[in-house]
Amino acid sequence: MTDPIIVGTGIVKRYGANTVLDHTDITVNPGVTGLLGANGAGKTTMLGLFLGLHAADSGTLQILGGDPRTAGPALRARIGYSPEHHNLPPDLPATDFVQHIAEVHGMPTVDAVGRASDALWFVGIGEERTRPLGTLSTGQRQRVKLAMAIAHDPDLVLLDEPTDGLDPTQRETILDLIRR
Repeated sequence: MTDPIIVGTGIVKRYGANTVLDHTDITVNPGVTGLLGANGAGKTTMLGLFLGLHAADSGTLQILGGDPRTAGPALRARIGYSPEHHNLPPDLPATDFVQHIAEVHGMPTVDAVGRASDALWFVGIGEERTRPLGTLSTGQRQRVKLAMAIAHDPDLVLLDEPTDGLDPTQRETILDLIRR
C-alpha cells in the first residue's frame, strides 16, 4: 500500500456561528475516491481546504505531503481542479481556456498548446475544441472543466460536482472518463 495523498485530523471549519466541519478526520489513498454527502454537508468546503483557498479553524491537513495553506504554488501545480460552477469565459475557445489553465499551473506555452488539445480529445470534445465556451452544452462544458483539471498532468485531481446538470447517459460517460 502506498502513502495516503490526503490526511486530515480534527479539521474544524466555521463560517461565523455556522460550524461546517466539526473535528473531521479524513484519509484518502491513491485511486478514485468520491466525497459524498447531503447538500450543505461541507464537501465543497473540504475541497476548498484541500486547495488552500481557505484555512481550517483548527486541525491539521496534508495534501501530497504539504500543507495547502503554506506550500504555495509548488503544491498547487500538482493539483488539478474542476469547480462546481459553470461560469467559464463565454467568448474564449475551449482550447485557449484549457491551454491557459495549463500555463497557470506552470506548463510552458509550447507544451500547454499540445496538452490542451490532447486533453480535449481525451474527454470527447476534440471536434468542438475551437468553439467559444458560451456555445457549448452543459455536458460539453463539464468535459472542458475535466480537461482543464487534467491538462497539466497533475498528481491529484479534485472534481466538484462533475456530473451536475447531466442526463444519465452523459453522467455515465463522465464517470467512465474519471475512472480512466
